[in-house]
Amino acid sequence: MLQRFFYALALYLLTPFVLYRLTARGIKYHGYLARWRERFGFFPDPRIHDSIWVHAVSLGEVNAALPLIEALMQRYGDSRFVITTVTPTGSERVLRVFGDRVFHVYLPYDLTSAVRRFLDRVRPRLALIMETEIWPNLFITCRERGIPIVVANARLSEKSLRGYWPIQPLARRAIRCVSMVAAQSGADYDRLLALGAMPERVATVGNLKFDMVVPAGVRERGAAWREAAGAQRPVWIAASTHEGEEMAVFKAHAEVLRRFPDALLLIAPRHPERFKPVAAASHAYGFNTRTRSEDGNADPVCQCFVADSMGELLDFYAAADVAFVGGSLVPVGGHNLLEPAALARPVIVGPQTFNFAEVTQNLVDAGAVLRIDDGSDLGAAVLRLLSRDAERRSMGEAAFTAVERERGAVARTMALVERVMGASAPP
Repeated sequence: MLQRFFYALALYLLTPFVLYRLTARGIKYHGYLARWRERFGFFPDPRIHDSIWVHAVSLGEVNAALPLIEALMQRYGDSRFVITTVTPTGSERVLRVFGDRVFHVYLPYDLTSAVRRFLDRVRPRLALIMETEIWPNLFITCRERGIPIVVANARLSEKSLRGYWPIQPLARRAIRCVSMVAAQSGADYDRLLALGAMPERVATVGNLKFDMVVPAGVRERGAAWREAAGAQRPVWIAASTHEGEEMAVFKAHAEVLRRFPDALLLIAPRHPERFKPVAAASHAYGFNTRTRSEDGNADPVCQCFVADSMGELLDFYAAADVAFVGGSLVPVGGHNLLEPAALARPVIVGPQTFNFAEVTQNLVDAGAVLRIDDGSDLGAAVLRLLSRDAERRSMGEAAFTAVERERGAVARTMALVERVMGASAPP
C-alpha cells in the first residue's frame, strides 16, 4: 500500500516533465498535442455501459489486435467496444479501420484520478490489454471495481523484466490483478511468472501477429505501384527505420546501385516526425528522390522513394523483392517481421531483435530471415538476395509457410476470454 502511494506521488511530481515531452513531440507531430485532455481522463461521457475495452498502445499493437477485435465483435456483438491507444499513429489506424463501430480515446496516464475518470466514462465489463502494458494504478483500480483483465499477446523481454525491478512488489501486485494472461511463448511465460503472475492464470497461446490477414487488394496495389515505378528493376524496402539506421540504409543502397544501376530503394521511417528529415537526407546523399506525400508514386528514374504515409506499409512490402525490417540495427528491439513474411518476402534484420526474439529465431531457423551483424553488412545482404533469384524465392516461400504454420492464436485467446467472461462459445 505504501509503495503504491509513493508510485502515485512520483507520477504526479513527474507530470510537468511528461507535459513538456508531450509538447516537444507535438511540435514535430501535431497529433501528440491534439486531444491532450484525454490523457488525463477528460472527454465527453459517451454514456456507454458494459463495454468491452481493448488497449493497444501504438500502430503495431493495433495491427496485431485487429483479428482478435473482429472475433470479439462477432462473439459479443451486443456490447459496445472501446479502443484506446497512446500514439497518434495507433489512433489513426483505429479510426481508419473501425470508424464509428468503436469509441476511441487515448489511454490516460496512470494517475489515480485520471484512471478513475476514464473508467467512470467507459464502464467496461472486460479490459483486454495488448502485449504487456502493466500500469499498477490502472490494474489495481480495475480489480477494485470488479473489472476482469485479460492481457493478450503478452510478451516480456529480459530487459523489460529487469526494468520492473525498482517497483517489483507493485508490479507483482498489478499482474496478480489480471484474470488471464495469454503469453506469446514459453520464454514469455517463464518471465511473466518471474514477475509475479500466478501460474494458473497464464497460458501460452502463440503470437496473434501470425493470424494477420493480408487485406484484399494489397498484392494488386503493390503490383500496380511496381509497374509505375518500373516493373523489371530490382526493388528493396527498408521498413520501420529509426534514427541511426537510415545512413546505413543509404550506404547499402549506394552499394546496390553500383551492381544494379536501376535499383530502387523504398524507405519507410517508423515515426512520422522523421519523414522530412529522411527525405532531406536522401536528397543530400545524392539520390534521385520522390516522396509519397508530394509525388504519389516513384517513376523509372527515381532511386529512393520515401514512404511518408501511414497505413500503406503492406502495399510497399508487396511491391518489393527484399525487405529489411528496422529497429534492429539500434537497441530498439526490432519490429514486426511477419508482415513481409506473410507476403512471401525474404527478410533481413540486424542483431537487435529482443522484442521479437522467438519469432525472429523461428524464421531464421526456417530459412526465411537473414540476420546481419551490423549496418555495414546490409549492402552485401541485399545484393546477395537481389542477385540470387532461387534463394530469394526459397526464402520467401519459407517465410509464408512459417506464418501459415503458426496461425491459431486468435482462437486460443478467444477461448481464454470466454472462460473469463463465463460464457461458452456458440456452436
